Amino acid sequence: MNAVNPCPDAEFVPSDYKILVVDDVKTNVLLLQTMMKRANYEVVIAYSGQEAIEKVKTEAPDLILLDVMMPDMNGFEVSKVLKADATSREIPIIFVTALSDSKNVVEGFEHGGNDYVTKPFNMAEIMTRIRHQLALVASRRIILRQNEALQRAIHDRDELYSVIAHDLRSPLGSMKMSLDMLVGCVSSEQVGDDMYELLASTNRTADELFSLLDNLLKWTKTNLGRLNVVKQHFDFSEMVTGVIENMEPLAQMSNIELRLNDTTQGHACVYADNDMLKTIVRNLITNAIKFSHEKSFITVSITIDGEMVVCVVKDTGIGLSQERLEALRQGVQFTSSGLRKEQGSGLGLQLCRNFVKVNGGKMWIESELGKGSAFYFSIPLVTNYN
Repeated sequence: MNAVNPCPDAEFVPSDYKILVVDDVKTNVLLLQTMMKRANYEVVIAYSGQEAIEKVKTEAPDLILLDVMMPDMNGFEVSKVLKADATSREIPIIFVTALSDSKNVVEGFEHGGNDYVTKPFNMAEIMTRIRHQLALVASRRIILRQNEALQRAIHDRDELYSVIAHDLRSPLGSMKMSLDMLVGCVSSEQVGDDMYELLASTNRTADELFSLLDNLLKWTKTNLGRLNVVKQHFDFSEMVTGVIENMEPLAQMSNIELRLNDTTQGHACVYADNDMLKTIVRNLITNAIKFSHEKSFITVSITIDGEMVVCVVKDTGIGLSQERLEALRQGVQFTSSGLRKEQGSGLGLQLCRNFVKVNGGKMWIESELGKGSAFYFSIPLVTNYN
């Protein structure tokens, strides 16, 4: 067997590694100890299987050279004990044995061995096998450190997003309410067409920013496990109707009509998180407005299909290419600009998927380029709630 060192020599420092040599024959221990020390490895020794187990606990070696044929407790039994313990499971074991037949070699690997060498020792062979196993240890440690650093970076990023979204949400909400009031109180005759259009455009931008921050805050809370799912019984149709009423001003500013088609006849009771479902409907309507032409309409339909209530937000806008439609179906997130230069992050749709899932439903998309899109989601009905 030819061992290949997976790590560059410059990254491998023998003195950084501790090797436990286990053999009941002192001559063998002395020989191996001398070889290891000449190569600048740190060495600890044990003369029995039980002593080896204790040394592993106190010394935490990086590799074990383990004799197979020992009295009381052989090497295979020692390996079985070490591999059953989470603290020592990952320590590589090289069996040292005079038994070179295939049966014993296979048995060694079955007991958790990583490699083996036979007696009498070939110095070059045993040093190469040791170096190979320790190089794998070094590689694994690098991966673990990088993974820990990545997890810290992700956590710090999500914390930053959460702080930014939370601290900006309140002042932006106040600005949004002020702009809503101004747009509702003045007319183009009072301030002129250009000034009114500027005011309306600023109000749309404020709506977009507030929606983005709201989605960002909820998304980070979801990723950090801080967004609680608070389920309650409520009428799905009433919830959707309320969202549509709140979205009317935004649709009117874009000269788009919102239509509701409800066929549930008061039988759409669900047990879900009301705020999450409002966020889903609001995001889907906002998205539809972005990609709909002026003087067009958006239809929000509610139907019952078996044990599910199904809601679809359908527009007659620009639609999606097959490539983008397939990407969305696969959960790919991408940015896009609306017909009135509205900026989209793709975060809202991802949030919708997550919220539908945690409420026990499904979400799917249909679209045709140049003809419009339809975004569906379903939520389980409650059939025996009074």
